[in-house]
Amino acid sequence: MVNSTHKQAAITKIRIQDDFWNPFMELVRGTVIPYQWDALNDAIAEAEPSYAIRNFRIAAGLEEGEFGGFIFQDSDLAKWLEAVGYSLANTPDPTLEQTADEVIDLIAKAQHENGYLNTYYTIKEPGQAWTNLYEAHELYCAGHMMEAAVAYYNATGKRRLLDVMCKFADYIETIFGREPGQIRGYDGHQEIELALVKLAQVTGEERYVKLAQFFIDERGTEPNFLVEECKVREGFSYWTQKKQPIPTVAQMAYNQAHKPVREQEVAIGHSVRAVYMYTAMADLARLTGDQELLTACRRLWDNTTKKQMYITGGIGATHHGEAFTFDYDMPNDTVYAETCASIGLIFFAQRMLQLEAKSEYADVMERALYNNVIGSMSQDGKHYFYVNPLEVWPKASELNPGRHHVKAERQKWFGCSCCPPNVARLLSSLNSYIFTSSRALNTVYTHLFIGSEARFELAIGEVAFTQQSKLPWEGYVSIELTLAPQDPFTLALRIPSWSQGGAVMKINGVRTAYEIVNGYASVERQWVQGDIVEWELTVEAQLTIAHPAIRANAGKVAIERGPLVYCLEEVDNSAPLATVSIDAMQKLQMNYDADMLGGAVVIEAEGHANESASWSEDTPYRPFAQQDVSQRVKLKAVPYYLWGNRGVGEMAVWIRKGSV
Repeated sequence: MVNSTHKQAAITKIRIQDDFWNPFMELVRGTVIPYQWDALNDAIAEAEPSYAIRNFRIAAGLEEGEFGGFIFQDSDLAKWLEAVGYSLANTPDPTLEQTADEVIDLIAKAQHENGYLNTYYTIKEPGQAWTNLYEAHELYCAGHMMEAAVAYYNATGKRRLLDVMCKFADYIETIFGREPGQIRGYDGHQEIELALVKLAQVTGEERYVKLAQFFIDERGTEPNFLVEECKVREGFSYWTQKKQPIPTVAQMAYNQAHKPVREQEVAIGHSVRAVYMYTAMADLARLTGDQELLTACRRLWDNTTKKQMYITGGIGATHHGEAFTFDYDMPNDTVYAETCASIGLIFFAQRMLQLEAKSEYADVMERALYNNVIGSMSQDGKHYFYVNPLEVWPKASELNPGRHHVKAERQKWFGCSCCPPNVARLLSSLNSYIFTSSRALNTVYTHLFIGSEARFELAIGEVAFTQQSKLPWEGYVSIELTLAPQDPFTLALRIPSWSQGGAVMKINGVRTAYEIVNGYASVERQWVQGDIVEWELTVEAQLTIAHPAIRANAGKVAIERGPLVYCLEEVDNSAPLATVSIDAMQKLQMNYDADMLGGAVVIEAEGHANESASWSEDTPYRPFAQQDVSQRVKLKAVPYYLWGNRGVGEMAVWIRKGSV
């Protein structure tokens, strides 16, 4: 039987109290969730309509009309509901809960008698369910609604949506499988696999894990299901509304269906689909003990994070297919780095940490969280980036067709608006990413240094403590034991890769030696209530260089400090930023600026900019001469997550390296 208490404990027994993160969580609760509710109801002026609520009303028979939006529009509402569930678990809100209950009743009314639930096929193509798994996102939408049902049940104890989705999962189980008459196939966009695991954990139904395992095991096997399905439709495509050439097995790499998952060696294809699938693979490896699946997870993790990940934690190098390309191909100005992809990478990292506590997983989780994810949302909570570039030239974004996907300012909403509700659900559930615990090893692991109150059940009894953190601005963390069992247990604190000066531990004021195990400082002892652990990390601004194979960054450096990546913005520096270089030999100057969008450490450096006054507008080139010297400038860098909140202008993470 699947352990149905693990996730509930992870969510309800950890509460965040943190100076840096509380404002983000309050922004989600007080602004983002209400704003996104308005967006789902098409009530945001000058924003692209969502149609999501309207589609469900039509599907439920409450009004007439045509289906609106993308074929996967149901998932936007599902992710919003999931965020609501996590938010209610943290902060009860009767009004919000009533709104959610009403929309859950609407969803239930739209469900078919047999359990099927999808507004597109209910309204637009009745009777055609499961005929286009390659493109139609039916199982993707089902998965997101399952995740919402689990989150809402955990928060409120109400089973209405959970029962709806269990009924749908039971119906899906009759449709897909290896028995005669069943579809031996899988989804075009992975998501249901990880959702079924969550559904199994909360219901205790082992068969949901087996269904997830079926989808993972079938993927990429021969004959290739997605290719064969396209042949049945004679290549007719939902997206083009005409017949297309039948894709080859090799082209199924876009869906990670080109070969069985255990044989896949590199991250390839649509980046969100990939990391959602890797997350499910890690879940299943943990639950089933499948060592071959675990080996594949490790291999795909290494390729994703060590050869195809941006310094900000973004993944996906091209807007063509929102996809990975090849090792070390990471352009800064035409990058995709979709917000959802970084969120999926965080999911993958979390599941790998549940499998094996290794600091590299938490390092990546932290990198993506502090940079790409929170940087995708404006400080007012009402504007969003879908694409997260590392270099922006606003005029090129506007006029160059190859850069139209790179926006110079965050948008109110999107027709394909998967990212905003994804950010909301991640930040609302942030408490579940800070720690893991091992009953068997009697160990509590601290992965993220976020102020919080936590309680864990180990084999020897309960452990509770309060974590206080001054990150990301100062490298100081303290943990006070508020409940300790009679027997010894282990506290393990991550040694961040950015703490180049090392990490000092003090227990009750006395410097203490620790054992380093997989990047964690581990101390086993007889702890008592009132013990205080101090964890002192080195947070210094530093210059970072890229691997020589990353051609876009040759001769350039980036600025990092603690978990934060920094960038130059035109509002603070000379433009064009491409002509600016930094003196790599001078010490970086750090300064806390209380007026910088709520307060932030900014970094100043000596640099120079190419001389431009002597150039004529009608002289694009001229011979190099000694007078072509640079002028000294003072550079100012701000945290990447804050860029774009002070008006439209150029931005660059990677800076030319030089000397003044």
